[in-house]
Amino acid sequence: MFDLLVNAEGGLTTAGYVVTISVGIVLFLAAVFFAGKRSKRQKMTTKQLVFCAAAMALAFVTSYVKIFQMPWGGSVTLCSMLFIVLVANWYGVGTGVLVGLAYGILQFIQEPYVLSFFQVCCDYILAFAALGVAGFFAKKKHGLLKGYIAAVLARGAFHALGGYLYWMDYMPDNFPKSLTAIYPIAYNYSFLLAEAAITLVIICIPAVAKGLGKVKQIAAE
Repeated sequence: MFDLLVNAEGGLTTAGYVVTISVGIVLFLAAVFFAGKRSKRQKMTTKQLVFCAAAMALAFVTSYVKIFQMPWGGSVTLCSMLFIVLVANWYGVGTGVLVGLAYGILQFIQEPYVLSFFQVCCDYILAFAALGVAGFFAKKKHGLLKGYIAAVLARGAFHALGGYLYWMDYMPDNFPKSLTAIYPIAYNYSFLLAEAAITLVIICIPAVAKGLGKVKQIAAE
């Protein structure tokens, strides 16, 4: 079954793409269904769904704008993580995690690499869903900044976990054993923190911060 979905290079076969896209559609429809089943006070409105979809689309588009590409996966993009964090900042942890999960599936379709089912979960599903933790800081002072930092750290933790469990087995034989303990952390946080630094500088610009504040007000109305 695994060979049917994944080719020898670790990418998806045609059947793999069909299954992945089908699962993504099912998960999206299930999310919409359960969102509609929530209490009237908590139900996601059409406006909220539109804002979430727009944010996810912007995240997906900006993920193609790569400032720097890492050799073993990962890249510094044009603030792509910010748009998922914004959803969590607008609508809370639950919605942020849901949109992050959907975005992770899109990332997997965009650039799939498969070592195992759990590696895919670490690198795509859980890592991007973790961006939703930004919602915990939504009502705090400088909540967007604090939430963004927490989201980046949370995403990096899952990438590092995937590195320890799977990727380190593919290091060359001459890889220094002394670096084994720190390499997955150093590698993954190198590009995540670089992008975070760029994004934090941008959202701290007064005009940008003011604009994002107005967008939040509109999104929450």
